[in-house]
Amino acid sequence: MTERTEGDLEDQVSPKTAAALRAAMYRLLEGRPLRTDGRLTKENLYKEAQVSRATMNRAHATLAEWDAHLAAHGKTTPGEAKRDAAIADLKKRLTKKTKECTLLERKLKATHTAIAALFHDNEALRQQLDKDAATAVTPIRPRGPRKRH
Repeated sequence: MTERTEGDLEDQVSPKTAAALRAAMYRLLEGRPLRTDGRLTKENLYKEAQVSRATMNRAHATLAEWDAHLAAHGKTTPGEAKRDAAIADLKKRLTKKTKECTLLERKLKATHTAIAALFHDNEALRQQLDKDAATAVTPIRPRGPRKRH
């Protein structure tokens, strides 16, 4: 038995079926499915083309093209790539905002401590003032030369 290369492969299906499979393949690869969820699976390929799995399996050239595309580009659809990029951006923004919140929380705690210390100092000064006001001292008039008239 000899191995077939991709160039030797032929679709063993009708031209109409081959066209349906290729159209379905292009829709899936472009992220425009009509009949499936758009994931890049062979199950979605035959369902999108509205053919049986057995019929799809006889389309050797189309499947070779499908496999080559997935090998080169991965199984991520354009919509999934867009979604993944959005998620990555949101994660980056969330990390930045979390750091900002942590910094603000630290500043808030430091400010709270400073305000509490000032409040206690103020209370101590008020108590000292009240205590000093309760002890009335009459000032002595200053001594010095008397004025002569």
